[in-house]
Amino acid sequence: MATEIEKKVMEAKMASITLASVDTKTKDRALEAMANALDENRDRIIEANNADLEEAGRMKAEGKLSQALVDRLKVSNAKIDGMINGIRDVIKLEDPSGKTMKTLELDTGLDLYQVSCPIGLIGVIFESRPDVVPQIMSLCLKSGNATIFKGGSEALNSNRTIFDILVKAMENTEGIPNGAFQLMETREEVMNLLALDDYIDLLIPRGSNEFVKYIQDNTKISVLGHADGICHVYVDNNADMNKAYDVCFDSKVQYPAVCNAMETLLINREIAEDFIPEMMKRYDEAGVELRFDEGSYTIAEKLGLKNIKKATDEDWKTEYNELILSVKLVDSIEQAINHINNYGSHHTDAIITEDAPKRKQFIDLVDSSSVMVNASTRFADGFRYGKGAEVGISTNKIHSRGPVGMEGLVIYKYVLLGNGDKVSDYAGDEPKPFTHRVIDKKLSDALNN
Repeated sequence: MATEIEKKVMEAKMASITLASVDTKTKDRALEAMANALDENRDRIIEANNADLEEAGRMKAEGKLSQALVDRLKVSNAKIDGMINGIRDVIKLEDPSGKTMKTLELDTGLDLYQVSCPIGLIGVIFESRPDVVPQIMSLCLKSGNATIFKGGSEALNSNRTIFDILVKAMENTEGIPNGAFQLMETREEVMNLLALDDYIDLLIPRGSNEFVKYIQDNTKISVLGHADGICHVYVDNNADMNKAYDVCFDSKVQYPAVCNAMETLLINREIAEDFIPEMMKRYDEAGVELRFDEGSYTIAEKLGLKNIKKATDEDWKTEYNELILSVKLVDSIEQAINHINNYGSHHTDAIITEDAPKRKQFIDLVDSSSVMVNASTRFADGFRYGKGAEVGISTNKIHSRGPVGMEGLVIYKYVLLGNGDKVSDYAGDEPKPFTHRVIDKKLSDALNN
């Protein structure tokens, strides 16, 4: 007999079939209803979040929850504004499902269409950050994918409240099937969810390195995500210093508790004496703990900074997610690139330089999903990339890479339109030839003729 968890998943799987065929206007009406519902229920959301924050404070005091997770948990009116704006940005985006990607004429009157379609049923497992719920739900709804949500226990009240508000608004929209979106709440449900590879088509984990690795290691379901966010900025000897100060400060300090924040600063040795004093003074005033290699430590210890240490080899492999930064001197751009490719997580890395050949060299040789030139690593984000919101960031080299929006939530199917055609006509001693000619035809037009 199916468990309660399996029943929820099976219900969502069945609803995913109907949801895949819902037209864009209906989905957009549901999205607008969701945005309005969030706006109308602000007090309810913040009250639920305050209950979670109170419990999170106790857990942090007991050493069971990091400050980074507490920071991600908080929901303010400004954050609700962001949720609402994110949903409305998704409304503006083109529906990615049902698009003819390519049409190939196999023979006269025998046309093969490659058409985008939803993946099906997606499982989203995340820690803290209740704003993940409207982000993912809006993108999945617009792309026609049913979704199972499993949030962390530290955000139980916030997740449940936001989920209930959104689903009620969505399912009250005529044409949207019930049951396409489900919420799991207990730790035991996670292991059950990971075992349901017969129903769930894709898993998207959002959380710490250990959390994502655990998901990847304990399921046969395809996983879209990244385990680490070890990001670098390299300040070249041909850098504009003012640009370097601004980009390096923003990359670390603007919001350190996220995967696209810089963890290691690489500085060309030739400019170190000029660059380090001002840059480290700014970091020190912002409360950043600085960990230097031997060369940079020699310069830094003369500055009278409050919070400096010597870096160990482990620092180059560490995602801090807080105001800690490791600093290393390099002799060349080649050495910087080698360090990034050896120690980085292929997430986001930046170079500060005015040298055009070096810009190209860095772009070509740094093996990361996002590469920045004279810009902060913090730009690596689905909203900032114009995707409306993001389902996650992937360092995989299949399907989708970098900040993933709706394009990562569709796959494709082949549709062949013929007129009683037989393979036997194209086989044997005198086979008919295929034309295999790319033609400018859309499936939607062909079906309406």
